[in-house]
Amino acid sequence: MRIQEIAEKAGVSTATVSRVFSHHPNIRAEVREHVLAVARRYGYRPRLSSKQRNIVIITPYKQIYPAQAFVEMVMTELTRELSRHGYRVEILPHDNLERLESIQFCGAVSIGFAPPALEVWDERFAVPLVMVDRRPEEKMPPGVSYVHSDETQAMELAIGHLAECGCRKIGSIIHGVESLGNAEIRRQGIVRALKIRRLPADRGLMKIALPEMFLEETGKLLHEGIDGLFCCGGDNIGGSVAYALSLYGKNIPRDILLVSSERAQISRFCIPPQTTISPDYPALAKAVAATLTARLRGDADVNRETVIPYKLIMRDSTVRR
Repeated sequence: MRIQEIAEKAGVSTATVSRVFSHHPNIRAEVREHVLAVARRYGYRPRLSSKQRNIVIITPYKQIYPAQAFVEMVMTELTRELSRHGYRVEILPHDNLERLESIQFCGAVSIGFAPPALEVWDERFAVPLVMVDRRPEEKMPPGVSYVHSDETQAMELAIGHLAECGCRKIGSIIHGVESLGNAEIRRQGIVRALKIRRLPADRGLMKIALPEMFLEETGKLLHEGIDGLFCCGGDNIGGSVAYALSLYGKNIPRDILLVSSERAQISRFCIPPQTTISPDYPALAKAVAATLTARLRGDADVNRETVIPYKLIMRDSTVRR
């Protein structure tokens, strides 16, 4: 089906249909919705213009997404990588999504959070959307792609490293809320990694907590007799847990080996510098840019989900001297 046929069936001009598909801001909302509804009814997918090079990066505002350091690192790499591909970037907070109706863009990237408006993306916008740090969900439209880090592999990296360093009773503190999102995925990954090595995997050795509980949960793990500690998530969980250990009179790494989540400008300056797991931010950004470019070209075999391995950064917190 051609764009002229869509225009005829929608009762509008070809120019109007073209403006709808290029997301021109001077099209009334009801006209846009009508044209897109006709296109969906006949299974029409527009060929996106290669001349339009604006990419919107949708970011979570801090109140709803505590891991702000992750967002900032992803943003830094994304803006650099998208620029290399010739895209122009506009940054838009989640609480200002209504602006999408008044700007022209050829694709969008959303980091870490999926507000209800994104669940009907295909109905509102004829451009690709890539979700970063999210896994595919049934309720999300088929036109949405996903790029995220491999949380299970990250847990394997951390637990495996502590085990190789001689730890035989490893405790974990996971930033988050019980049974929700990444916290539960990480807990399951830790259990799996411990069981593979035939190390204790009691639920009491894995604490899912928010920062105000880190001190108390650290004390509980020390009471269990741990010799290794893995803490992940949050903006500075490694620094917070290291401070808690010092309050209990424990020395890193003499008494406890520690692995945490990498935080730029923090982890390597701790005393001692902390061994960490880190998302591969450049690889995440490259995967996002490649996915957007393939979707804009109209490639038929674009992966809906791309999973990027974590990296282990070795420092002194796991080296006994």
